[in-house]
Amino acid sequence: MPARPRAHDAAGLALFVALCLGIGALAAAVTSTSVDDWYEGLAKPSFTPPNEVFAPVWTALYVLMGVAAWRVWRSGDADTVRGPLTLFVLQLALNLGWTVVFFGLQKIGSAVATIVVLDVAILVTTLAFRTVDRTAALLMMPYCAWAAFATVLNVAIWRLNPTM
Repeated sequence: MPARPRAHDAAGLALFVALCLGIGALAAAVTSTSVDDWYEGLAKPSFTPPNEVFAPVWTALYVLMGVAAWRVWRSGDADTVRGPLTLFVLQLALNLGWTVVFFGLQKIGSAVATIVVLDVAILVTTLAFRTVDRTAALLMMPYCAWAAFATVLNVAIWRLNPTM
């Protein structure tokens, strides 16, 4: 890794984690508009986690994602990290987009299409991270697993609520 001042590294870490948590805060704001009424009224599969599980899980995932992106950022020159970090920002935007489609627009079927694209983007980002920093790719694995679970949950909710 290139030598960088500690303050520069710490500021970079704070920036990446703050970016991810900021997206999480926006997603939470969108979610809060319908989680207590519309979402509660949906038919859901038996494996749906309680609502209280989502905030701590997503917070942990956003922190891991931020650390992963920071590790990539500090691991190579601008030409090496530009592609992986561009993919990272794209998947982060898709992450927020899924929340807007599912909770904001309440379009469950469209959310299925969105989350499938998100899954691909997360996987491609993780693989791109692996070429720069293996630990960064490992830090993305819980997110990959949770997104896969969220996809199964989204599809199940769609099947149970076919008019949406």
